[in-house]
Amino acid sequence: MDKTNTLRQNSVVNPHHDFQDNTNINIKTYDEIKEYFNAAQCWGLLASLDTKHCDPQLIRSADAIKEYVIQLCDLIEMKRFQDTVVVHFGEDEKVAGYSMVQLIETSLISGHFANLTNTAYIDIFSCKIYDPYQAAEFTKNFFKASDVAVNMCFRR
Repeated sequence: MDKTNTLRQNSVVNPHHDFQDNTNINIKTYDEIKEYFNAAQCWGLLASLDTKHCDPQLIRSADAIKEYVIQLCDLIEMKRFQDTVVVHFGEDEKVAGYSMVQLIETSLISGHFANLTNTAYIDIFSCKIYDPYQAAEFTKNFFKASDVAVNMCFRR
């Protein structure tokens, strides 16, 4: 399989409406994220990272997933609260894999690692601003993924 190195652009929910209309907001840099976050008086930022074609050994290793969380939290400067919870489950092959939860001082990081597709789905929610593009690039590299999509939602 040809692994291309791509970081796909996001879809962002427009915080100027009382409903989520999936209006794309053209935000491409961390500085633009910070500016928008402050101007819209956001309470938090959710970044959902969808990584494709991950290294099967990494996403099937509880120890690797725990190490990923430690390094990610250090990178985006989030204070971990207690230990990372990593549990493998799923009777249906379609959803079988590890799930992870890490409480952080400003909210939480969670993820599911799908064995069937070698895909990792990571959610980072925090009321403290962070760079989701930096987190996405790190996640892609850590799990040796071919591709990562970043979806952001500004919470207010």
